[in-house]
Amino acid sequence: MAFVPVPKDLTKVKTKVALNLTKRQLICFGLGGLVGIPAYLFSCGSIGNESAALLMIGLMLPFFSFGIYEKDGQPLEKVLRNFISVSFLRPSARPYRTDNGYAALMRQADFDKEAERIENKTAGKAGKSPASRKKPVQKG
Repeated sequence: MAFVPVPKDLTKVKTKVALNLTKRQLICFGLGGLVGIPAYLFSCGSIGNESAALLMIGLMLPFFSFGIYEKDGQPLEKVLRNFISVSFLRPSARPYRTDNGYAALMRQADFDKEAERIENKTAGKAGKSPASRKKPVQKG
């Protein structure tokens, strides 16, 4: 009877396309090859084989890193984007501020009193009776 191991966490299972590599890995390795091999071929005559090989490795290493590295199911570019946004783009200190509803009501009451005072002052200058002194008209 054949025995096939089945992983317990199926979210970490990746579909292999060719040579036991995922599509992402194949694309990244291919791009690394497209950059590194011509760099080696064009530079080996002028700077020597060892230096050209080191240059090729240095140029291909970022592509390989983006193809292989994953942390918590996130590829390297997402990890770097999160790191940059947390470290440089967002403020490091986030002060705690409460929303005091009572203070907002008190400020609104002060604004209303100020508006009423201004209305009364302008109504007195215009020769009209202030709004607070108006007497209701009784019908009857």
